[in-house]
Amino acid sequence: MIGIKRWALPVLVACFILVSAIEVWLLTWVGSRIGIPWTLAILIAEAVLGAWLLQREGRKAWAALWDALSLGRMPSGQLADAALVLVGGILLILPGFLTDVFGLIFLVPATRPYARRVLGVFLARQSAMSSGPRSGPPSAFNTGTVIDGETVDDPSGTAEPPAATDPHGELPR
Repeated sequence: MIGIKRWALPVLVACFILVSAIEVWLLTWVGSRIGIPWTLAILIAEAVLGAWLLQREGRKAWAALWDALSLGRMPSGQLADAALVLVGGILLILPGFLTDVFGLIFLVPATRPYARRVLGVFLARQSAMSSGPRSGPPSAFNTGTVIDGETVDDPSGTAEPPAATDPHGELPR
């Protein structure tokens, strides 16, 4: 896995275990308060709502993505929306209350822009943290050397090169 730190996989596994433990605790707590049949009814209703929202919002996100691509624009916002809709639908279909909250935040059109903004800040921060010194051979395009120059449009190729100047911009005598 290129670009992923060694600690990322254990942290991800720990997060999955923690979320699962919280979900089991929440289901047990809600089930003891309102009863198992009502808890199951809520979970089934949330899964049906998630499937419906995933279908509806997924169509909208896919159409917006294709519209941006057909107009030749970079579909960054539309691509993020499509990803959030997909993840939100999966989270809402999974049984559990904590994942349902995040699934709704990702799926509902009113809250999705906030989720997209938080995701953008998180990804920008991760990108800034990981943009340290690169390993491997240096690239010809990343040498750190800046060469001053100018571009001249002359299709006939008859233009004379500019006279040499010293560093202060004066012409030689």
